[in-house]
Amino acid sequence: MSGRPDAMLEWLAKGTAAFEAAVHLATDTSLLRPSYLPGWSRAHVVTHLARNADALRNLLNWARTGVETPMYAGPDQRAREIEEGARRPAAALRADLLQADGRLAGELDALPDPCWEATVRTARGREVAVREVPWMRVREVWVHAVDLDNGTSFDDVPLEVCAALVDDVAAGLRARTDLPPVELRAEDGGRTWLLGVPRPAETLTVTGDLPSLAAYATGRPVPGPLYAGGGSVPALPAWL
Repeated sequence: MSGRPDAMLEWLAKGTAAFEAAVHLATDTSLLRPSYLPGWSRAHVVTHLARNADALRNLLNWARTGVETPMYAGPDQRAREIEEGARRPAAALRADLLQADGRLAGELDALPDPCWEATVRTARGREVAVREVPWMRVREVWVHAVDLDNGTSFDDVPLEVCAALVDDVAAGLRARTDLPPVELRAEDGGRTWLLGVPRPAETLTVTGDLPSLAAYATGRPVPGPLYAGGGSVPALPAWL
């Protein structure tokens, strides 16, 4: 597959709109309240999304110019900017998010077709084609919209995005030996995913609808029931 990832860019546009709407609905006071992420207020989450947009623009610039441009100068810079940014007034938080989203959208729209196959490196050191950048942002906007903990749940995430999130988690956990193997099964019987190294006699099947499976796989609040053959649903290691 090559060229401009139009379908992924459509997912991104919808996710960006959903996150911005969730922030718009939050009152100034409620932005100071805790998010679902330990130690972070909703203001921290909003600031993180704005800085992540700028970080991903660095990767687009790398692809366009050929000049290595890391997402962040370092983990200390990232943490400091989020902490400082979260202290700003609500109006400044909202404006910063909208401006950062607009800058990223503009860069994505203007990126020449040949640049989508350029190789860059993520903040975690993984080499990827730039065509993965929209998906990296899709994950951020949809999952963190839930993390705001002000009304958005995985039931609001499009089913195709839920499935792609479980694909992502399964790929990351496929070789992990520090968890019992878990098979995720969509309740309509259409899809299954294996987390962990397969051991047939030990594999536990967890069944649920796609939004609930995506929430469970990413470590977020599950909107619907999950079934584990009469047993308890095991905890999973951190996804990212």
